[in-house]
Amino acid sequence: MAAVTNTQSFWEHLDVLRTAIVKIVAVAVVFGIAAFLFKEELFAVVLAPKDDGFVTYRLLDHMAAWAGSAVEPFSVRLINTGLAQQFVIHMKTALCAGVLCASPILYQLFRFVSPALYDNERRYVVRMVGGGYAMFGLEVLVSYFMIFPLTFRFLGTYQVSGEVDNLITLDSYISTLVMMCLAMGIVFEIPILSWLFAKLGFLSADFMRRYRKHAIVIILVLAAIITPTSDVFTLSLVALPMWILYEVGILIIDKTCNK
Repeated sequence: MAAVTNTQSFWEHLDVLRTAIVKIVAVAVVFGIAAFLFKEELFAVVLAPKDDGFVTYRLLDHMAAWAGSAVEPFSVRLINTGLAQQFVIHMKTALCAGVLCASPILYQLFRFVSPALYDNERRYVVRMVGGGYAMFGLEVLVSYFMIFPLTFRFLGTYQVSGEVDNLITLDSYISTLVMMCLAMGIVFEIPILSWLFAKLGFLSADFMRRYRKHAIVIILVLAAIITPTSDVFTLSLVALPMWILYEVGILIIDKTCNK
């Protein structure tokens, strides 16, 4: 059954869209201002992975102790090299936190387009948007608690010589963290996009299996592009989840689209 017909004019539709966008921006700004005001709490979370007391490192220490070995403690000092850079980074970080916290308000855009959808189309869109948002949230947690800490610990403590100290800039730290979260956020949408393309008839599980080797090559190329560094360790941390998600996409298509 089709959705209820909307008799609004083009300009009325445009006004509804503008209202939805204004609400989204307003909520993001409010959350961004709140994050800016709570500077200590914000950067306590953002800078936590740089300390060896972070939960991921403690877990690694426990695993190493269980295996009968020891992990050396590490210390990485962050520095600032620009006069206004800390203030600018504070604003950018608060804005990113505001957008992340306000992201659920994006349902306003769905409310705008949903009247034009048929019931079956609406169900697909709800599943895709809901699943995509859940996968993005999962990616943020995976990137924050696993991929970024392991990358930072490896690269932040790597030395070609004991005479060369690592002094990581705050800008480099924040940029790497944000870039990895955003890049992996796109990567984690692979199962959702696979399901959608399969539903639309553009993709099949057999096709994905047939071209698995080609996909692995593409995954390695994409991982090399989206990683902020050029080391094999970070490349592997990014490429492995991409390959796993590719396989998950095949399983999802088998379970939901081949019945």
